[in-house]
Amino acid sequence: MASTTFSGAVTSTAGFIGTATLPTYTVAAAPAASSVTAGTIIYVSNGEAGSPCIAVSDGTNWYAGTGAVISAT
Repeated sequence: MASTTFSGAVTSTAGFIGTATLPTYTVAAAPAASSVTAGTIIYVSNGEAGSPCIAVSDGTNWYAGTGAVISAT
């Protein structure tokens, strides 16, 4: 299967098929949410009170799927 690397925003009208690997961080090592585009998604190994989660930037904070700001504790 072919592999394609993109930089910048990607738009598709055909949907997404396959797997996606997100950049992985701890809460302490995650980039500032203000330094990335709102909507950026990362995997945080300890972001939901010490448990792993996916987090989304709103341009100010990183939010876990529960709506809480990521936190190691």
